Amino acid sequence: MSRERISGWGRTAWTSAEVIEVRDATDVKSAVGVDHRRGAIARGLGRAYGAAAQNAGGTVLACADDSRVENVVLDPVSGVLTAPAGLSLDALLRFSVPRGWFVPVTPGTRFVTLGGAVASDVHGKNHHVDGSFGEHVESIKVTLSSGEEVALSPNVNPEWFWATVGGMGLTGVVTEVSVRMLRVESSQVMVETKRLGNLDDVIASMSDSSDDDFRYSVAWVDMLASGRSLGRGVLTRGNHASASDAGGSDPCRYDPKVRLAAPPWVPNGLLNKFTVRAFNEVWYRKAPADAHVGLETIPAFFHPLDGVSKWNALYGSNGFIQYQFIVPLERVDVLRAVIGKFSEAGVASFLAVLKRMGKSNAAPMSFPTEGWTLTLDLAAGSPQLPGLLEHIDELVLDAGGRHYLAKDAHVSALAVERAYPRLDEWKNIRDEMDPRRLWISDLARRLRLVEEAS
Repeated sequence: MSRERISGWGRTAWTSAEVIEVRDATDVKSAVGVDHRRGAIARGLGRAYGAAAQNAGGTVLACADDSRVENVVLDPVSGVLTAPAGLSLDALLRFSVPRGWFVPVTPGTRFVTLGGAVASDVHGKNHHVDGSFGEHVESIKVTLSSGEEVALSPNVNPEWFWATVGGMGLTGVVTEVSVRMLRVESSQVMVETKRLGNLDDVIASMSDSSDDDFRYSVAWVDMLASGRSLGRGVLTRGNHASASDAGGSDPCRYDPKVRLAAPPWVPNGLLNKFTVRAFNEVWYRKAPADAHVGLETIPAFFHPLDGVSKWNALYGSNGFIQYQFIVPLERVDVLRAVIGKFSEAGVASFLAVLKRMGKSNAAPMSFPTEGWTLTLDLAAGSPQLPGLLEHIDELVLDAGGRHYLAKDAHVSALAVERAYPRLDEWKNIRDEMDPRRLWISDLARRLRLVEEAS
């Protein structure tokens, strides 16, 4: 056990906790067998942007462990892969892609653990086709606060299973995951890229029936453009390339590299409206005016920022907030209003990603519903940012939308109560699984997801 200062990936709210390294269910059982002042929470690779894996003054169980890749079991017929939950998607992909299998859903980074993927019910560029990660999970093993390890699945104690999927680690520690993998012929993606002049063009292209022909679809949006160019973007869509399309003697060769590193010190305010406006202009003009189709590697298409080590440091010591919301498909007016507010205020988002999402799953706290989700990276420290986001919160909530808890470092407990109609149902199941009320995080305190034990 060691005392450590911890933050989320956004580096905005640092707190201290006692950290215990755990490798398996036996370690977790040992860790939960003692009293913990202010409870405990599991932590993977720390890629939640806010405080979901922090526990000020309490205990954090450090679960990430890529050394156990030898424990991975992959059925070559069904494609069901069983692995320790502390394994990263990075290690998993290095194991599975050369064997012709890809994860069914991946977020924008491969540096998350399998347990974290379950707890956050991560989604990717293919939600409109394949849904979120939890829909592909065959079963999980969870160590409860009692020390008991239970096996859960959509068919075995489904209420506990779905409460854990998207449950932000507040039901127990996921120790093993079995997931149905996706068969692929190569480590390449056939990608179509095209430039679109405004938000109407972006929405029309992503709403067209042809969009469903692509397993993966995502648009970059210029949040600083205005007038007739408001919401202009670059649409990128793709499918896994066949072996013949990829060519070569080893089409499943997979060897991702981290080629760059953020400098050790970056001044606050480097990513401002002037530098981001210049970047946006270059990025937009770089994209082809007419649709262009070409091959990209899996790392380049799915995880481009992973090529830069500690890229979050580019926001300086103030850190940044990743703000992600979703609104129903018919509420494009809200998207337009939000983009207009950012453009008028001159608040820069270095990353602005729009996706069309499919139907929700059975998990009461899973974020995705059928609609449009917009993800923004916003430098912290701007005095106008809190007020702007509070105004946007109301637009989103009034439209029947919600915010993603794995990204959140901003919204209020009342916003979660309004947006997640099954919150009370989830809390009741959570209390069944954790009558000690051991599992708690800084996020859970702020959003009143758990009542602390007296």
